[in-house]
Amino acid sequence: MRIISGKYGKRKLKSLPGDNTRPTTDKVKESIFNIIGPYFDGGTCLDLFAGSGALSIEAVSRGMDRAILFEKDRKAQQIIQFNIAVTKEAEKFQLIKGDSKRGIYHLNQPVELIFFDPPYAKQTIKEDLLTIIKLNLITPKTMVVCETDNKIFLPEQIGCFTQWKRTVYGTIAVSFYHIEEEVSKDE
Repeated sequence: MRIISGKYGKRKLKSLPGDNTRPTTDKVKESIFNIIGPYFDGGTCLDLFAGSGALSIEAVSRGMDRAILFEKDRKAQQIIQFNIAVTKEAEKFQLIKGDSKRGIYHLNQPVELIFFDPPYAKQTIKEDLLTIIKLNLITPKTMVVCETDNKIFLPEQIGCFTQWKRTVYGTIAVSFYHIEEEVSKDE
């Protein structure tokens, strides 16, 4: 596993051995970033089930200002810390060791990019995203990327977010959401 592109490009990352986490493959990660925009002009990324931290690290490598990563598994936290150190810019990352469902209540700034890659059996993306909306942690430009089992179909609409794309990669599916701009009544 590696950082695909950007200022940290080609640096190697570690992943957690075993079945506790499913690291997003380099191929899927590259496809995700090709879809949401290969590079960013600042902003904050929120990774609610960080695993190895690879998605958030890739986002910062491609221009996000910073990333907030939630992870409750202790071994995964160690891997994330190692991977953050690979960037040599640890100050751009905030690892919160604990459950994202409780932790998001302590966030106090909106984010522009949200990654959901929860354990498939514990997937509550709709409820979690509605909580994030209620807590006003979004901007009009916030994008949401959700990784699920390919048999899971998330709703077309979750609060103010509309699913604009769903792509299947073998056994996984990635759903992309954004806030649709209101069309002026004059048009």
